Amino acid sequence: MRRGEIREALEQEILTGGFAPGERLDEQALGRRFGVSRTPVREALHQLVATGLVELQPNRGAFVREVSLGELVQMFEVMAELEGMTGRLAARRTEEAQLAGLKAALHACERAARAGDPDAYYEENGLFHEAIYDLCGNEFLAGEARRLHRRLKAYRRLQLRVPKRVEQSLAEHRRIVAAIAAGDTNGAETELRNHITIQGERFGDFVATFPMRNAAE
Repeated sequence: MRRGEIREALEQEILTGGFAPGERLDEQALGRRFGVSRTPVREALHQLVATGLVELQPNRGAFVREVSLGELVQMFEVMAELEGMTGRLAARRTEEAQLAGLKAALHACERAARAGDPDAYYEENGLFHEAIYDLCGNEFLAGEARRLHRRLKAYRRLQLRVPKRVEQSLAEHRRIVAAIAAGDTNGAETELRNHITIQGERFGDFVATFPMRNAAE
């Protein structure tokens, strides 16, 4: 089993409650479970540290990080503003000839949605947002957006498990592309901000998928 596969398996177990917040993740035990040495397990855990799902405690090892629902919502609020800015700049600065990559990313999302594969859609969704970062023309903003995107990536996977969310997300992607292609700066900013923000019914749906110990905090 590869490092990426181990990371994804651990990520899913953490998000679905297989590992409790605060629980220690023993490298040796996980190595035996996955049939690998401790090295790929350690590398996978370090990747999960970068996403905020795991924390390393000196002389104690790796533990599932306890994240409150309030903290997570605050991160999504900041992410929504950063994404909105990338959309506004992309709409202002992108020429028609530069839209091929973004349109290709949208088509890949459409294929994954038609296949009914939320995990494939999750991967293509990440590439779709990367295409927007590439078009915004601001490397500092793109870097900050990528950093927070990585931090929230696992939770965004969880969002896509909500019934009909993939279809809603795809419709939002189409409106985002249309706004950027039209040079509609306000529209692109608003569409991207709303695409990320957890509010209304989406907030309730997200709370329902969130690990119960954290939801109660």
